[in-house]
Amino acid sequence: QVQLVESGGGSVQAGGSLRLSCATSGYTYSSDWMAWFRQVPGKERVGVATISTGGDSTYYADSVKGRFTISQDNAKNTVYLQMNSLSPEDTAMYYCAARKGASTPVWYWRPLYPYWGQGTQVTVSS
Repeated sequence: QVQLVESGGGSVQAGGSLRLSCATSGYTYSSDWMAWFRQVPGKERVGVATISTGGDSTYYADSVKGRFTISQDNAKNTVYLQMNSLSPEDTAMYYCAARKGASTPVWYWRPLYPYWGQGTQVTVSS
């Protein structure tokens, strides 16, 4: 059974940092893509960043470039999202997702991902 478990969310003030973690189990963590999405109530879930587990290629949404960094520890089957210079606009539920397959420019398209975590809340106050 595939499981993705996020952790590390919380409440911070604007300008602060958080690091999210996504631990995977029951999943072949190689030659795949891991991603972080976020969702605000009443809005669609949107892609934040993605990383290839086999080669460390990364892609980011324009809104987080230069502030967020996605990384991974293959030995721990875990992917991370380091979030710096947080603003209230980053407040959302953050989800980890996984997919197999090749690189694609539409990595942020939700139907590509068959596996999802339960989410972790990030709240940034001004």
